[in-house]
Amino acid sequence: MKIELIALAERDLIEGFLFYEEQESGLGHYFLSSLSSDIESLRLYAGIHPIRYRHMHRMLSKRFPFAVFYSVSNQEVALVHAVVDCRKDPAWVRERLD
Repeated sequence: MKIELIALAERDLIEGFLFYEEQESGLGHYFLSSLSSDIESLRLYAGIHPIRYRHMHRMLSKRFPFAVFYSVSNQEVALVHAVVDCRKDPAWVRERLD
């Protein structure tokens, strides 16, 4: 399975990196490493996560309070739409996913 991130999902990762790096030096790199590993797992597990918003599956990160929203097209491509902080207001998350 091929994995693609849209530009907004990449921006979400950068914002998460900056937030955690501000908390403690090196934590932002650990965040990126962890989320990259979670996203990479979609090569094997794309499509098994529950559909939580419209046509998008939601995969929860293993180490950080973040969710990866993605869709699967033709069982060949997992398209990552957003990487959102689960602590945000649900209305903000819905707006971000629209």
